Amino acid sequence: MNCKNCYKTLNDTQRFCDECGAKVIQNRLTPKVLATQVNEEFISIDNKFLRTFVNLLKKPEDVINGYIDGTRKKYINVIQYFAIALTVAGIHFFLMKTFFMDQFESAFQIIDPNVDNTEFMMNYQKALNDIAGSGNNFQSLIYILSVPFSAIGTWIAYNFTGTKVYNFTEHIVINLYYYGQSIIISSLFSIFGYIVGINMAISATIVMLLIMIYQFYVFKRVTGHGTIETIAKVILSYIILGLQVLILLILLIIIVVLLKAINII
Repeated sequence: MNCKNCYKTLNDTQRFCDECGAKVIQNRLTPKVLATQVNEEFISIDNKFLRTFVNLLKKPEDVINGYIDGTRKKYINVIQYFAIALTVAGIHFFLMKTFFMDQFESAFQIIDPNVDNTEFMMNYQKALNDIAGSGNNFQSLIYILSVPFSAIGTWIAYNFTGTKVYNFTEHIVINLYYYGQSIIISSLFSIFGYIVGINMAISATIVMLLIMIYQFYVFKRVTGHGTIETIAKVILSYIILGLQVLILLILLIIIVVLLKAINII
C-alpha cells in the first residue's frame, strides 16, 4: 500500500504516513464519511478551527509564537486561517448585500428629507449599488494587500528602538493571524448587528474600536512588552501605515497625470 499524497510505501496497519503525516484513507467517500470529516475539522469541540479561534482570543501568544517556533499541528496554519477568515467575510458581505441593503442605505443616509434632492438621491443610490455590486470582488484583495503594508508598519515600529524580536516574515505571520481573527470577529459581530437591528454606522464604529483594542492586546501578549511600550509602538505602526497609503496615493496621482499628459487615458 502506498500513501496517496506522497506515494511512500506503507504498512497495511499504518493509520498515518510517516513521511508526510497524511491520514491513511481506506474507505470510499460517502455522505457519512464527509459528515465525519466536516465535524472533525469545524464542528467538534476538539477541532482545530475552534481551538485556534478561542486561543487567539485567550492566549494569542500560544498560537502565534507557537507557529513561529515550529508548532504547526496544534492549530490551523496561518494561511488556512486567513483563507477561512476571507470566506467568512464573503458570507458577511453576501448577507449584507442580499438581505440588509435597506439598513445599509438608512445607516448612511445624509439627505435632508425636507429638501428636494431627487437628482442627488439617484446618484447616491447608484453609488450604494456600485459599492454593493463591486465590493465583494475587491474585498478579499483589499484584505490580502493590507497585510504586507500592516506588517511593514509593525516591523518598523518594533525595530525602531533597536529591540529587535521578530523579522519581517514573522511580522507577516503575526499580522495574518491578527487580521484573520479581526475579520472573523467583525463579520460575526456585524451579522449579529444586522439581525438585532443595530445601526450599521454605530456597528462599524464599535467594530473598528474592538479591532484596535484587539491589535494592542495581541502585540502585548505576543511580544511580552509593557502596556505603554505596546501602545506607543502600535500607534507608530498606524502612522507608518498611513504614510504608506499617502505615498501610494501620491504615486497614483502622478501616474494618472502622466498618462493623461501623453493621452493614454
